[in-house]
Amino acid sequence: MSGYQDQVRRIIESIGGEDNIQKATHCVTRLRLILKDEGKVNQEQLESIDVVKGSFSTNGQFQIVIGQGTVEKVYNELLAQTNLERASKEDVKEEAAKKLNVLQRLIKTLADIFIPILPAIVTAGLLMGINNVLTAPDLFYEGKALIDVHTQWKDFAGIINLIANTAFVFLPGIIGWSAVHKFGGSPLLGIVLGLMLVHPDLLNAWAYGAAQQEGTIPTWNLFGLEIEKVGYQGQVLPILIASYVLAKLEIFLKKRIPDAFQMLLVAPIALLLTGFVSFIVIGPITFTIGNALTNGVVSIFEAAPVIGGLIYGGLYAPLVITGMHHTFLAVDLQLIGTTGGTFLWPMLALSNIAQGSAALGMMFATKDEKLKGLSLTSAISAYLGITEPAMFGVNLRYRYAFLSAITGSAIAGMFITMNGVRAASIGVGGLPGIISIFPEHWGAFFIGMIIVLVVPFAATILIAKMKRNN
Repeated sequence: MSGYQDQVRRIIESIGGEDNIQKATHCVTRLRLILKDEGKVNQEQLESIDVVKGSFSTNGQFQIVIGQGTVEKVYNELLAQTNLERASKEDVKEEAAKKLNVLQRLIKTLADIFIPILPAIVTAGLLMGINNVLTAPDLFYEGKALIDVHTQWKDFAGIINLIANTAFVFLPGIIGWSAVHKFGGSPLLGIVLGLMLVHPDLLNAWAYGAAQQEGTIPTWNLFGLEIEKVGYQGQVLPILIASYVLAKLEIFLKKRIPDAFQMLLVAPIALLLTGFVSFIVIGPITFTIGNALTNGVVSIFEAAPVIGGLIYGGLYAPLVITGMHHTFLAVDLQLIGTTGGTFLWPMLALSNIAQGSAALGMMFATKDEKLKGLSLTSAISAYLGITEPAMFGVNLRYRYAFLSAITGSAIAGMFITMNGVRAASIGVGGLPGIISIFPEHWGAFFIGMIIVLVVPFAATILIAKMKRNN
């Protein structure tokens, strides 16, 4: 007996009954359901159930926040009480995709590509943060870095830097693995394709500008056609488009080449043709587009940092609700690869803290014991970078808490953007996020953290008190 029979029965009733459920699976913290008609969901009844921490709909899936560990027991009980078959996350995603429009499918595709590589990127970000602490001048000693004074740490920092930089130096290889897998091809070929775009024989992308000014860009001469012999380090668009071409070409060839010859012909032909197309067409075009987009984003924030920070800082949490925040991961990676840092990710980290502060405010504002416990645990989770319990379980249920959070986030975003705060890499969004910030920007970022700790917390309590008095 799972101990959740009654609560699961009430969950089923609240979402329109067994007949309203097409497919069901779960992730680390949430039930993920495909419902025939989401209009049949009784949100208030659903969220009054003890085990339910919140619920929301995104990308064609209705998701119920349960909590780590408990969610698997609830899912098993759900299967026991219904005629549903156990489904994988991929099954549910495929079913959900049928309900999405073109823009939603594009956003989902980007999410499916970038989410699997996040552990590597975040790990690299944390290690780069440690390296920054060791190598930043003026942090511990005036005019000098820690390794300049304590030289025995120099090689230690060098090894950390090498380990941390690997994910970014070979980023196209990582993206190639994930993207080709997403598009239906062989992930191993995706890795080879990505590494091919950063091969040591190519001119490093970071040296392209200087080589262009000096007129020393190496070229291939292909039957009279000159092709620039340039790598695509730190670039996102070239490998995304090339991966799509490779996967579709591999699928095309497999359908037409007999099984006995597939190992001999499919991979070589697919990789060879994609390689030529990448260097002749895809690379040059997407390289130009990627740099233009980067320059455009940078120009907007340089021209109006107050407006840019206010808008992005305030809108990041609403973007999470729609799922569109995943598109900005590609922008962050492009900024890091092209300019050496990102000014967008620091606002993400502060937005997460703001959601935690608003949830913590609800703990003090409410007399409901269940909500107090949920608010505290979800606030801690948000401070450590996981905002779903706070956002969907607490803040969106009490809209003024969510509005308090995005107000604090907008003010902090405006402040840190005005002060030019940048992150060297993508790290853990929340209080640990300061590790990924360039040390020279720690002071301004710390003030931003104070803003998102105080403003949402105080505003939530104040508005709750005014509501009670009215």
